[in-house]
Amino acid sequence: MTSHPITGHTRIYAHFADPVAHVRTPEVMNRFFRQRGIDAAVVPYQVGVEDLAQAVAAARSWKNLAGIGVTMPHKEHIAGLLDDLTEDAVRAGASNVIRRLPDGRLLGGQYDGPGLVAGLRAHGVRLEGARVLLLGAGGSARAVAMALAAAGVSHLAVRNRTTDRAVALAEQVGRHYPAVRCEVRERDSVADVDVLVNTTSVGMRAADPLPVDLAALSPATAVSDIIMKPARTRLLDHARRAGCTVVPGVHMLLHQLGPTADFLGLEPTLEPSGEPDPPDLTDPLAHASDAAEVA
Repeated sequence: MTSHPITGHTRIYAHFADPVAHVRTPEVMNRFFRQRGIDAAVVPYQVGVEDLAQAVAAARSWKNLAGIGVTMPHKEHIAGLLDDLTEDAVRAGASNVIRRLPDGRLLGGQYDGPGLVAGLRAHGVRLEGARVLLLGAGGSARAVAMALAAAGVSHLAVRNRTTDRAVALAEQVGRHYPAVRCEVRERDSVADVDVLVNTTSVGMRAADPLPVDLAALSPATAVSDIIMKPARTRLLDHARRAGCTVVPGVHMLLHQLGPTADFLGLEPTLEPSGEPDPPDLTDPLAHASDAAEVA
C-alpha cells in the first residue's frame, strides 16, 4: 500500500460538524483520495452554530484549502453564508460541499440527494413512478426530496415532527416538479409505499425508537437510512427481517465521492494506493458498530 504524506502541495478539505468526534466522512474520503492518487487530506473541525459565520469567513483566506464538507447541523445555515450556490444547492436550501475558488469566494454544492439516488439504484431500486415516504424535512431531506423528484418518482409523502416544515418541503418540491404528487403524511404508517427513506437522526442511539410505525411494511418496499453509524439501525434491521431491500446510509456517501472530487477540482497527481475498501464499507450491515453519525 502506498502512503501519501501530507506536504506543502497537499490540498486540505475541511469538514465542519458539531459534534465531530464520530463523523466518518473524513475517514472514508481520505481513503478515497489515497486510492485515486489525489494529493488531498480531509481534516474534521468541530464548529458550533454560534461560530459558523466566523469559521466560514476565515476559510476564505486559507489558500491551500480545496473546500469544506458540511455535516449536521450546519447544512442549511451555511448556505446563506456562501457567495454562490449550484442549482441543486439552491433547490435544497442547503449545502454539504463547498469549493474555495482561487479568489477566496466560496461556492456551495449539494450531493446528498444524487448520492442517495445513486445508492438506491445500485441496489436495484426502481425510482421511476415510485411512491416514496420521506421521513424528515431538514437540509438533507430537501436535497433528497429534490433528487428523488428529478429521478422520476410519482408520489412523494413527507412526514416530519414539525408539520409546517413538512408542508413547506412538499410545496417546494411541487413547484419545481409539478408532475410529482406531493403531500404531508399525517398518519404514522408505511402502507402503500414503494420506497421509505429516513433522513432524521432517529436511530443514531441504541435507545431511539423506530422513526415510523412499520406494522404495514411490505417486502416490496425498499428502505434506506442516511444514518451511517450504526450501520445496522433499528429501521434497517426491521426492514431486512421483513424481506425488504435495504440501503445503508454509507452508500449515500460512497456514491458522492467522485462527484465531490470533481466539484472541488481535485485530480490524481500521485500513485494510486490500491487500498481496498474495508468490510464495513463493502458490506456495512454485516459489520455494524455502536458509534453514531450522519453524513
